[in-house]
Amino acid sequence: GGTLAGLFVLVHMGFRWPTGRFGWGLFALTLWTTLSGLAGVALQKWVPALMARHLTVEVIYERVPEMIARRQEEAGQTMAGASDVLQRFYDAQVQPALAGVAPSWSYLFDVHAGREKRLSEFEHFRAFVGDADKDRLVDLRTLVAEKMEIEAHYSLQRILRLWPLLHVPPAMLLLGAVAAHVAAVLYY
Repeated sequence: GGTLAGLFVLVHMGFRWPTGRFGWGLFALTLWTTLSGLAGVALQKWVPALMARHLTVEVIYERVPEMIARRQEEAGQTMAGASDVLQRFYDAQVQPALAGVAPSWSYLFDVHAGREKRLSEFEHFRAFVGDADKDRLVDLRTLVAEKMEIEAHYSLQRILRLWPLLHVPPAMLLLGAVAAHVAAVLYY
């Protein structure tokens, strides 16, 4: 609908550049609303398919902090009785990786952004721990992988939630400006 309205605006203008500040403002708002509407349609088609195809963890946006806190708690329980070597690895690598939500635009283009690099650290470290800590290391790796999927969900859902803020206010402003334009033409 927005694209069709944008086309009608171009026809109304006679496919010429607008004149005056108000004309340029209407044209800019029309262009912004049309392009952001098309971007929104693309996001609404692409992002859910991306999440369904590549992510294994289901996430409700509002519960993300709770889910991450649960992963941190599980990691703490996993570390009970761990060796000093594993504890140092946990303090340096795992604990910071599990701390807080780190949303990123990169998840829009690659859902597994940075995942292999971060998880490869666990494989490299595996040779330095005893047999008693190998299962703990696997559990910690699983928790970090789940946390990264939660972050991917959070980032992608956040993009979908931010899009209306970029589209709806300018669209409402455009409607008001069009009403003012029509009133000006009819009454002046």
